[in-house]
Amino acid sequence: MRTAPRRRALRPLVAGAAAALLLAACSSGTEGGTDDATSAAGGDGTFPVTLENTFGETVVEEKPEAVASVAWGNHDVALALGVVPVGMAEQTYGDDDGDGIHPWTYEALEELDGTGDALPALFDESDGIDFAAVADTAPDVVLAAYSGLTEEEWTTLSEIAPTVSYPEVAWGTNWRDMALTNGRALGLEDEAQEKIDEVEQQIEDALADRPDVAGKSVAYLYVDPTDLSSIGVYTKIDARVQLLSDLGMTLPESVESFEDDGLFYVDLSAEQADTIADADMVAIYGDETLLPTLQAHPLWSKIPAIANGAVAVLPDNTPLASATSGPTVLSVPWALEDYLDLFQAAAQNVQ
Repeated sequence: MRTAPRRRALRPLVAGAAAALLLAACSSGTEGGTDDATSAAGGDGTFPVTLENTFGETVVEEKPEAVASVAWGNHDVALALGVVPVGMAEQTYGDDDGDGIHPWTYEALEELDGTGDALPALFDESDGIDFAAVADTAPDVVLAAYSGLTEEEWTTLSEIAPTVSYPEVAWGTNWRDMALTNGRALGLEDEAQEKIDEVEQQIEDALADRPDVAGKSVAYLYVDPTDLSSIGVYTKIDARVQLLSDLGMTLPESVESFEDDGLFYVDLSAEQADTIADADMVAIYGDETLLPTLQAHPLWSKIPAIANGAVAVLPDNTPLASATSGPTVLSVPWALEDYLDLFQAAAQNVQ
């Protein structure tokens, strides 16, 4: 994981500001979305481009010049393809310095804007989409391939500009499909695939140095450390779970069989802890006190991975947590080395 100087002199391009996205628990992915999202003509970068989504069709008549994005991470796709958005959602989860921009996004902005004197407008999404702020940026297109937009929100945004929504499931677009779908709307699908290929090569190289990770099954959990009566388990549609598959790991059969009903996580009570006893490893958000706390618990300690310490504790509300909770074509390479180190260390304790 890298850190970069953060220059506070940057000023917004237009008005629009303040507050939140979602916690780490609010991201997910799904397989196969790209085929539906990119089924229409225009994949060669010509316009108009038609994209299908859950609510209908989005038609982008001409190559966009002013690009806005909402929800989590869609702006990273534009930046990876050399396009600085006129506006994007302010990030709060994992924002290490309170400027509303994650470090990997900031690095890309600095690289594209060498003068360092401007930033996109930041949309406050703490109470939902700020339609007025989006409209103020006068976008030609709104990117939201990875989002939880309602049909009403999509319709309202579409009155501002053609809006690219998720292909199938709310918060159910993985990082590849996010890149390809948003890239297609920009007329840059081929370039998006090139970026994906680069990231996949980086993953392959990083895994070669961490052989113990391969093939291990992982139950990905979220817990309120003040209330251990239940734990959330992320399902197979979730983006962070799909990222584990990209990193050579698998889901235990117990989690694979969960009836998720389109949800990115399900709750297990402490009395159901043995449900996920088949996991080789556990990944969970917390701090250095969490694993000893779980190991001392009369029920959660019955999970062999927890008892043995085969646990990757992801520091909660940090850039690393955010980068891998809602992975993007920019955040994955930024976090890759540190993230895999957590799992390599946990794998040493698998029995």
